[in-house]
Amino acid sequence: MTSPAYLGLDIAKRKFDAALLHQPGRCVHRQFPNSQDGFAQLALWLQRHATGPLHACLEATGTYGDAVASFLHRQGHRVSVVNPARIKAFGKSELSRTKTDKADAALIARFAAAATPRPWTPLQPEQRQLQALVRRLEAVQRMRQQERNRLDLEATDSLVAESLREHLAHLDQQIRQLQQRLRMHVRSHSSLQQRSDLLQSIPGIGATTALNVLAEIPDLAHWPSARQAAAYAGLTPRHRESGSSVRSRPHLSKLGNPRLRRALYLPAVVAMRANPILRAFAARLLAAGKPKMAVVGAVMRKLLHQAYGVLKHATPFNPNLEFTP
Repeated sequence: MTSPAYLGLDIAKRKFDAALLHQPGRCVHRQFPNSQDGFAQLALWLQRHATGPLHACLEATGTYGDAVASFLHRQGHRVSVVNPARIKAFGKSELSRTKTDKADAALIARFAAAATPRPWTPLQPEQRQLQALVRRLEAVQRMRQQERNRLDLEATDSLVAESLREHLAHLDQQIRQLQQRLRMHVRSHSSLQQRSDLLQSIPGIGATTALNVLAEIPDLAHWPSARQAAAYAGLTPRHRESGSSVRSRPHLSKLGNPRLRRALYLPAVVAMRANPILRAFAARLLAAGKPKMAVVGAVMRKLLHQAYGVLKHATPFNPNLEFTP
């Protein structure tokens, strides 16, 4: 049986470095344009050098790697898109001292061989559009808040204030248009509408939060467990203890999707009042002397667990089921 080969990809905007690991200690390297022509060249190169199963791996560092990852997936190869922190930690474990694109590609290939990360699946077209719309809306809203803050510092009759007010009016129009496009997009896809309705059945989760969750964890119901979904969001507790002198207070790991954490913060605050299960849960933690922010973090994690439950079972939220043995 032919042993698998591991392909490490270090992605940049206009090009990417590829390192193919045939067997321990034997690695070939080549650089390609980050374009459809470059992908075709990569396919020919792999045909010459990779005779068995191929596992490709790249870092999740924005959108520059999406096209090549999708291309390799369509070619029938196993593809993994991993958190850059894992690659960095693996490099430290090897005491890596060289930092070049070529060396990084080889490091990613060795990581794939050692860790065999889980396979990646490209988003469906409607899911990709949802994610793009949600992220664009978040960016424009953040831009609007920045301009609002600048306007607060300007004199009312200044020329700069006039420019800021004009820009704010334009951003307000953009926000309304994006919100309208989001509503139309969800209504035109029954699967998105159904999952959004299920999430909104949870007290504390409204339409905006539901779409943020669906945009950032489209396959939430397919995760092996709610605990792993919470780890992906960076909502699992992190403990730091060593000997008898180092005992820091547990806090959120934050080794996960920051957009998802931002999306769940305010809903968790609302859920501490409106969600009967999470209200009792938060009261119990506060009575035990837990800090307020630690309690909010725990409620965020529980709220994601509830979201996982309603999507996994395709059933609206029912607080009575939480107490069923």
